[in-house]
Amino acid sequence: MNIRALIAEDEVILSLTLQKMLEKLWPELVLCSVVENGVEAVREALHHAPDILFLDIKMPGKTGLEVAQELAEEWPENRAFPLIVYVTAYDEFAIQAFEHSASDYVLKPVSEERLSKTVQRLQMRLTDQSQSGTELERVLGQLRSLMPDHMTASGSAVHKPLHMIRAAVGNQIRMIPVEDVLYFEATDKYINVVTKEHSSLIRSSLRELLPQIDSDVFWQIHRSTVVNSKKILAAHKDESGKMTLKLRDSDDKLTVSRVYSHLFRQM
Repeated sequence: MNIRALIAEDEVILSLTLQKMLEKLWPELVLCSVVENGVEAVREALHHAPDILFLDIKMPGKTGLEVAQELAEEWPENRAFPLIVYVTAYDEFAIQAFEHSASDYVLKPVSEERLSKTVQRLQMRLTDQSQSGTELERVLGQLRSLMPDHMTASGSAVHKPLHMIRAAVGNQIRMIPVEDVLYFEATDKYINVVTKEHSSLIRSSLRELLPQIDSDVFWQIHRSTVVNSKKILAAHKDESGKMTLKLRDSDDKLTVSRVYSHLFRQM
């Protein structure tokens, strides 16, 4: 059986170097796709279902971690989740986490000696049939460990909590107390702020919003959804394992992704 891999790397020279090294170290490996940004990485991975992903940590569109998170949420139940190798230039925090997780990593500039060790580990894991059903759980565990609370994208803590949300509604500004919010839902460049009475759009992203709200109260349950935990009435899991939340004061049902399902194990 052919082993297939996808490379997501926005630096052309590094991408070509990685391809040539893999061709030398693992001639049987088939590259099913090479892309330059995270958005294409998600699309191509879902289309080709490769066995291995080489993901640049910092690339346009989505980071390597964001790609892994979206794939973990969207990956079909009947397919084995791919092994992930992160490619990083520095990011000591990420490297420490990778050392204690199932995923591998290689440092830029990629050395043949280091990549050779990665190839050997990948080959061993692919031939170990007992590991085939646990890769997704490993990736989910790693993603959870790499999600610090109240941190910005730059890694700096934010100390100014958000108490009031200002949302433009026509020619008016709607003032929304944060405690009244049922949930936040990201839509492209906007966030839909949903309360018992109404919903309003604000021009922001979850990455900007999350450091400003209390993570003990507002729980991220999906890459695009953050819910007020005080408004949760029940969590329901269907026969396929998919989980949804029922809220107080709302008929909306919110989907909980695989990455965040651990938050409701005791519910």
